[in-house]
Amino acid sequence: MNKIALFVDVQNIYYTCREAYQRQFNYRKLWQHLSTQGEIVSAVAYAIHRGDDGQLKFQDALRHIGFELKLKPFIQRSDGSAKGDWDVGITIDVLDAAPNVDTVILLSGDGDFAILLEKITQKYGVKAEVYGVPQLTAKALMDATTQFNPIDDVLLL
Repeated sequence: MNKIALFVDVQNIYYTCREAYQRQFNYRKLWQHLSTQGEIVSAVAYAIHRGDDGQLKFQDALRHIGFELKLKPFIQRSDGSAKGDWDVGITIDVLDAAPNVDTVILLSGDGDFAILLEKITQKYGVKAEVYGVPQLTAKALMDATTQFNPIDDVLLL
C-alpha cells in the first residue's frame, strides 16, 4: 500500500485560498481523498498560534481529522511586521519522513520548497506531490513536483 506523508503550510494555504477564492480550504475533504490513494502514515500541519477562539477551534478540527499540529507563537515586530515562518521545520520533517514513505504531499505555494522536493525525489525515489492555488503557486515548485494538484472548488468550503 502507498505510504503517504502529508505536510501543510497552513498560513500559505489560508492566505492563497482567501486571496484567490475568498474561501477556506477543506482539510476533511483532502483527507478523505488521500485516504483512497494510500495510508496516511504522517500528517503534520504547521501554523502560527495567536490563541484566539476561532483559531483554537480550527486547530481542534485539524487534530480531530488526524493532523499533528506544530505551532509557533505569533511575533509582532516593533515595525509592525510579523514573523512566523515554518520553512525550516517543514524541510527537516520532510527530509526525516521521505526515506520511510512512497509519497510526500506538500500543501504550499512557496517556491522555497522546490529544492527540497527535487532532493527527496532524487535521493529517495519518492513521489512528491503539491497542492496549491495555481495562480499563486511558484512555477519552480510546480516544476519540482512529480504531480501538481490545483486547489479549486472541489477542495474549498
